[in-house]
Amino acid sequence: MQLPHDLGDGYSLVLRDVSTAEPMHELTMAELPRLRPWEPWAAAEQTPEASRAYAVSRGEQYEQGNGVPTVITYEGAPVGSASLHIDRYFGVGELGFWIAEAHEGRGVVSRACKALIDHAREEGLARVELRTAVHNVRSQGVAHRLGFAREGTLRSALPLEGRRVDLAVFGLVLSDNEDASAR
Repeated sequence: MQLPHDLGDGYSLVLRDVSTAEPMHELTMAELPRLRPWEPWAAAEQTPEASRAYAVSRGEQYEQGNGVPTVITYEGAPVGSASLHIDRYFGVGELGFWIAEAHEGRGVVSRACKALIDHAREEGLARVELRTAVHNVRSQGVAHRLGFAREGTLRSALPLEGRRVDLAVFGLVLSDNEDASAR
């Protein structure tokens, strides 16, 4: 995937690296009350140092070919995050994403995820997965719009705000030679 990647309407995907650590930290802090009910990582203390360390680790992941960590920008300013984690052994990618409330409902996350799915396809991955809390209707809507099938529920698999909730698992098969006998 060529980065930056134009998503249209002033939105782009840019590589998440050290240069994005400070503005992403500021955005995360502003959106934290909205993110905590959905994201286990949001429960941890958010510090500038942790944001920088995360950016460094995601940059290393990208350099090793094990992921595509991106920042969603609007007219150059960060407004969210979208990533593809790659498990090359299994040939599977996993999507993760969030966007600032002011940019919800514009199809930006779906466009960002589509670009990452296209990259997964180019990389020869067999499938892409999306996992979300069963009560996260917005994320499930993204999965449905992108053609994912709900494949199951992992009971009590997601720690959120001091409790455990069920996790919905969605999958999108990318390979043309899916083994139908394995179903």
